[in-house]
Amino acid sequence: MKGQNRAVTGAELTIPVVFLDLISENMYRYSKLLNRVRVRNVRGEARQTIAGIVPEAVWTEMCGAINELTFVFGQVTLDSYKVAGFIPVCNSMLEDSDIELASSIVEMLSESVGLAEDKAILYGKGVASKMPLGIVTRLAQTSQPSDYPANAPAWVDLHTTNILKIGGSGVTGAEFWAQLMAATGATHTKYSRGNLFWAMNSKTYTTLKSKVITFTATGDIASNIFGVLPIITGDVDILEFMPDGDIVGGYGDLYLWSQRSGMTIEQSREVQFIQDNTVFKGKQRADGQPIIPGAFVAININNVEVTTTMTFAADIANDAALTDLAISGVTLNPGTFDPDTFSYTGTSSTASAKIEATSAQAGAKVAVAFNGENVRNGGTVKLTNGAGNVVTVTVTQGNAVRVYTVTITATIGG
Repeated sequence: MKGQNRAVTGAELTIPVVFLDLISENMYRYSKLLNRVRVRNVRGEARQTIAGIVPEAVWTEMCGAINELTFVFGQVTLDSYKVAGFIPVCNSMLEDSDIELASSIVEMLSESVGLAEDKAILYGKGVASKMPLGIVTRLAQTSQPSDYPANAPAWVDLHTTNILKIGGSGVTGAEFWAQLMAATGATHTKYSRGNLFWAMNSKTYTTLKSKVITFTATGDIASNIFGVLPIITGDVDILEFMPDGDIVGGYGDLYLWSQRSGMTIEQSREVQFIQDNTVFKGKQRADGQPIIPGAFVAININNVEVTTTMTFAADIANDAALTDLAISGVTLNPGTFDPDTFSYTGTSSTASAKIEATSAQAGAKVAVAFNGENVRNGGTVKLTNGAGNVVTVTVTQGNAVRVYTVTITATIGG
């Protein structure tokens, strides 16, 4: 059998460059709300200057001196966060398929990033969670955040004026639409040069359509909603992750989305070479927040409270938390282990202690040290009388590092 060559030549699994260019140019197709908000392409920090209350100009004689007007300007600053994901695919699957499989994977990655962007524009948790600040999240704030920029416009409490509930059982027809019009009127247009948009899921959209059902002269049933809210105006965007009955919208150009780069798709055979996989990776770097929060409103049409928080996909690739830290014979203070508490004290009356640290992610690296010397996770150490017993647990996962410390005071032999 010598001389046989079973390798497939010329079968590099590449995505056509033309296709990648289309992904970058058509990212607006994968994210519905990027079409509604103000998008700025930047390289460093994005700073947006915002006018405050516009003063009234002064009437005077035709040849009189002109009065000085006082304008107050604020500024919001946006950083950069990354939304990304990868998909490993067995090379045999790609080799046995045509180019359409790779193209479908790229489409799926693009849609995945677009979904995360839409969710962040509405419900993003902000700086603490390394993501944009969403419209609903900002409206739901009941007090000024501690990290609110000093040079930003004055913070305004909007959680009662711009988060509203209407409708309910028995409210139909003209009464319902009158309530909806009044609720959407909570938005204001002083700084907008754009159009309204309204985001909701398909069930909510169907409910709205049912409220305007009429009969034509020939007896046919008709509903006068075709992607635009009647009377109120504004385009409708269907986002299935939204809760039933909730509508979020306003003047999209008053939400600033700054992006450091467009959507990029890359592939590599090397990263999982031993596994014989090709890895497809999609990412975009961006940030965003409402620059005029009062231009938006969140409404529930079933007369229940608006949902103001949303669950996002967990960042397990950078999760360096422990779920448990147990040291035998040691009473911890605080008494219950908390993954977000990093410093503890403890007491013990025994001469030895077994240290067991459990990471939240199985692939995380857990390093245990006792008085500066490395010990095995699950191993036993000898304690000495007094407070000179320090256990340090360092957890590393991706780019995240967490260090937990327990200082043990031992009273041994009486």
